[in-house]
Amino acid sequence: MDPQHDDVARGSGSHVAGAEGPVPAASAPSAAPAAPSPAPAVGGPLLEIRGLDVEFSTQQGTVKAVEGASFTLPAGGTLAIVGESGSGKSTTAMAAIGLLPQNGRVTGGSIRFAGQELVGMPDAKMRRIRGRSIGLVPQDPMSNLNPVTRVGQQIGETLLTHGLATRKDVKEKVLAVMERAGIPDPRKRARQYPHELSGGLRQRVLIAIGLACRPQLLIADEPTSALDVTVQQVILDQIDEMTREVRSSVLLITHDLGLAAERAQHLVVMHRGTVVEHGDAQRILEDPQHAYTRSLVQAAPSVAAARLLPESYAAAPAPLAEDATGALTTVALDKSALTPLVEITDLTKVYASRGQDDFYAAKEVSLKIPRGKTVSIVGESGSGKTTTARMLLKLIEPTSGSITFEGKDVLTLKGADLKDFRQRVQAVFQDPFSSLNPSFTVGRIIEEPLQAYRRGGAKQRRARTLELMEQVALPAHFHRRYPAELSGGQRQRVAIARALALNPDLIVCDEPVSALDVLVQAQILDLLKDLQAELGLSYLFISHDLAVVRLISDYVCVMKDGELVEAASSEEVFTNARHPYTRRLLASIPGNELQIGDVA
Repeated sequence: MDPQHDDVARGSGSHVAGAEGPVPAASAPSAAPAAPSPAPAVGGPLLEIRGLDVEFSTQQGTVKAVEGASFTLPAGGTLAIVGESGSGKSTTAMAAIGLLPQNGRVTGGSIRFAGQELVGMPDAKMRRIRGRSIGLVPQDPMSNLNPVTRVGQQIGETLLTHGLATRKDVKEKVLAVMERAGIPDPRKRARQYPHELSGGLRQRVLIAIGLACRPQLLIADEPTSALDVTVQQVILDQIDEMTREVRSSVLLITHDLGLAAERAQHLVVMHRGTVVEHGDAQRILEDPQHAYTRSLVQAAPSVAAARLLPESYAAAPAPLAEDATGALTTVALDKSALTPLVEITDLTKVYASRGQDDFYAAKEVSLKIPRGKTVSIVGESGSGKTTTARMLLKLIEPTSGSITFEGKDVLTLKGADLKDFRQRVQAVFQDPFSSLNPSFTVGRIIEEPLQAYRRGGAKQRRARTLELMEQVALPAHFHRRYPAELSGGQRQRVAIARALALNPDLIVCDEPVSALDVLVQAQILDLLKDLQAELGLSYLFISHDLAVVRLISDYVCVMKDGELVEAASSEEVFTNARHPYTRRLLASIPGNELQIGDVA
C-alpha cells in the first residue's frame, strides 16, 4: 500500500465546532429538542468496527488507506490506536465520525455505534450524532479553531447547534463548559480570539467544544502532541476528569506509546492500514507479539535510555560552572576544546506592555554551543526557549546581550556576511505546514535553498533533492506532491530535508520531531546523530519531549519564565537534577513509571 497519510481526513484550513465546522452566529439555529442519544445494549460495546475498508482517490490513483480493520471499544473504556504516519489510525477515526474528505469513502465493512450502523447513514441523521453523541478533539487547535471568531462564540455554536442552549442562556452555559474544561477566568477567555491564547489553553478550548454536549464517545486525535510535558499532563488529566464526569468513552489516537500505556486500557496497533495487534494495553506493551509492535516498542524513546552516540564519540565534559555563590554562569568548555561555534551572553528580550509591567521573554540567558555537539533547551510553553532560538537565528532582535558565531557579532551582520550566516545556520520549525509553501511541490521546496545559493545545475539539484528525501525516509514519488497531500509527520520530514540541503554548520531544531511517530522519530534522530559525526554539525535542539532530549543531547539547559535555571551535561540532568522545576518536568513524562517490554 502506498504510505498515504492518515491526516488527509482533516484537510487544510478546516475549523471544528462541535466536530462539524463553525456555524455563523447569524445563522445558528435556535434551541430545539435534541435528538436522544442512542444507548448501547447492556454489557455491549459502544463502538464496534468490523472489516472496515477506506479508499482515497488521488492524482496517482486509488489509495487503500484502511483494509479490514476490526476492533471494539467497550462502554466506559479508553482505547488507544497507535501506529506511524500513514498507518490509517486517524482515517479510521474520521470514518467513524463521518468526517472523511470528499475524495475518501468507506468501501466495505461496518461501524456500529451504540447499536446503530453508521456506514451509509443519511447525512442529516449523522449530523445529529456527531458532536451530540460523538465528540472530537483534533490535533492542531490553530487549524481547527476559527481565527476570526471569539472562543466563547465557537463553544456556543456547538451548544446551539445541538439544542442544548438558547440564545438567552448560551453565554452562561458557555462559561460553565469552559470552567469544567479547566479554563481559568472564563469570562475573559470567552471574549478572546484563538491567537490570544497559549497552546495549552487553545487545546482546552477544543476539549470544551468536544465535550460540551456530554457525548458518549470522545475521539481525541493526538490531543497533546505539540504540548510540553507539564501542560500535556494537565490536558490529559482534564480529559480524564471530564470524561469520567459525563461518563464518556475515549478513542485516543497517538504515536506516544508511553501516553497510550498510561491512559488506555485497550490498545490497537495499526500498520499500513491494517490492525496487526489489539488487546490489553499493558500486556501488549510488556509482551508485544507482532514484529511491527516490537519495532514500535524498541524505537520508543525513554529517559532511561543512553545518549545516541557513534562508536567514535568521546564524552565531553559537563558545561556547567558555578561561581562562589552557587549561581549558574555561562556554560563552559574544557580548556582543550576549540573556540565554541556559538556564544550567547546575557541575552535578554523585553516586550513593553501598556499599563502593565514589561514582559521578559528571555532574561540574561548565557550559554555556548560547542562545535559538533548538541545543546538542548527544555521548558514549558512560555519559558523563553523558542525566543532564545529566534534571536540566535536573527529573526527577532534582542533587547540586550550578545551573540557571536565563530567569534563574529551576529547582531551586526549585514549584506553578504548575513547571507553567509543564513546559509551556515539553518532551522527546522515546529509546525511544518506553516513553514512550507503550500503552492510548491515537495521537490521544489527541498530544492529551493540550492537554487537560492546557485548550487549545481538542474540535474545535480534534482539528484541532491532525491538523496535528501531518501535520507529522511520520504518515497521518491512524493517529489510531485504538495504539503496539503502529506501527513504532519511527512511534512516535518520535508522541512528537515530542506534544512540539510546546504550542509550547514549549525541547525536550530525547534521541536523537529514532535509530529513524528516513534519509528520515523528514531530514524530522524539517528540521521541527525550520523550527520553530526560525519560532518561535525552542531545543534541547538528545542523540545518538550525529555525522552528525545535524553537521546540527542550532550548538554541540557532548562528554562523557566525566561531564565536559565539549570544547565549541565545530559547525564547529570537526567540522573541528578538539581532544580525542583527540572525534577517536576521529569516526573511529568507520560508512562514514566510504567514498565514497557525490553525487545532489544
